[in-house]
Amino acid sequence: MTSLAGKVFCRVEKMCRHLPVVLNTFLVFSITGEVSYLVSVEAPLEPDQKKTQWSFRWKLVHLLAQYFMLGNICWNALLFMKTSPSIKGVFLGGEVLGQGWRYCYTCESHTPPRCSHCYDCNVCVLRRDHHCVFFGQCVGFRNYRYFLSCLLFMWSGLLYATLMNAEVFIVILKEGVTVHSILLLLIPWIMLVSGQVSARAFAFAFIADTCVVGFLLVSSFFFFHLFLLFRGQTTREWYSSRRPYSLGLLSNLHHTLGLRWYICWLCPLIPSPLPGDGISFQVTGSLEPSR
Repeated sequence: MTSLAGKVFCRVEKMCRHLPVVLNTFLVFSITGEVSYLVSVEAPLEPDQKKTQWSFRWKLVHLLAQYFMLGNICWNALLFMKTSPSIKGVFLGGEVLGQGWRYCYTCESHTPPRCSHCYDCNVCVLRRDHHCVFFGQCVGFRNYRYFLSCLLFMWSGLLYATLMNAEVFIVILKEGVTVHSILLLLIPWIMLVSGQVSARAFAFAFIADTCVVGFLLVSSFFFFHLFLLFRGQTTREWYSSRRPYSLGLLSNLHHTLGLRWYICWLCPLIPSPLPGDGISFQVTGSLEPSR
């Protein structure tokens, strides 16, 4: 009985770990489908403008830009999850243990500076930034580029989707700011269950709300990580006023995104090898806190 309960618990725990990834995938493709529908069918609102402002070429440009962003989001997310940032397979014994090295009793190994143990991944991660619950993977030395690029295209895609969904807000608020319109925007689920709106109106209102909330959330993550990137810090180091690993703006971009930092964000397939190994880092000052 105990063994069965343990197996059930392990399966439920594994499903819960993958739930954020499944939910994110569903939302990304739902938003893409809704915006594609708005561009192809609904836009613009006035029928007499369909052959002028929204010609076939403009719709094609919108769709190509939209699916370019979607492709980059999916590809960067896939490479982020496939690229392990851990110390597994990394030879650490050849380095002379110096300032910043620690011993991890869980992994039973000496770990280099900026490396720390993740209890969710159950492994030490090189230049660990944080554990991303949305992807179920740690952000570290080898996959930081894909994480930041994915944030960039998620931010630009949600900005585009929010602007396109402005027409949805216009339609909902066309007859004025009423209790019905406010409730539809704030609690579309309850409005659907209570039979106050149709499934079509609910879908548009829910995705429009998701775009706005998602844009605000991703904006905070994206600009926070840009701030850290420019300062040469990780999330675990940002609270400190000391920046021993900051080498200047261009060098920070080079050491974090690779040799082709200026263009690698356009496509995850562009090779951009990192100049370091994630074990030793050039420092501009002492790693010890000042007294």
